[in-house]
Amino acid sequence: MFVPVLAVLAGGVAALVAYASSRPAEFRVQRRGRIAAPPRDIVPHLDDFRAWAAWSPWEKLDPAMQRTYGGPARGVGATYAWDGNKKAGAGRMEITRSDDRGVAMTLDFTRPMRATNITEFALTPDNGGTEVVWTMNGSNNLMGKLFGVFVNMDQLVGRDFEKGLASLKAVSEGSSSSAGAAS
Repeated sequence: MFVPVLAVLAGGVAALVAYASSRPAEFRVQRRGRIAAPPRDIVPHLDDFRAWAAWSPWEKLDPAMQRTYGGPARGVGATYAWDGNKKAGAGRMEITRSDDRGVAMTLDFTRPMRATNITEFALTPDNGGTEVVWTMNGSNNLMGKLFGVFVNMDQLVGRDFEKGLASLKAVSEGSSSSAGAAS
């Protein structure tokens, strides 16, 4: 009785691993929103990691999170590392491009799982405002593929992108209206 149960369990695990292995190696999470501000009023919230506290959906996951900033204060070469509780995890970001068309960065997670992803905020002027497209691209190793069998990454991360875009909209439109009032 014990041997057949083990055989069934081993077969189930083998089938799960085979199924996970057949899943795509690459993933993409993308959300878009419209902000009633020009790109020049949005970029400072993206290419200065200290400004992320005002809008990033992950900044509030761990009030005791350790943050380290490096490189220039903003723009290409600026870095941000974090180490937090199990919700926040740990990792590092580095800005690789920053201009009026958007901001791109390399995103390295070290905990809970190791991964390197490319994140981009594309900014396109649109009818007096800006269309913002937030994208994260990465590769799935076998562990990532197994995780993806049980958790829909697009929905999981996409919800955070949606919250972040709504907060980015609020801070960018606030800075745009105060800049407009000052002129």
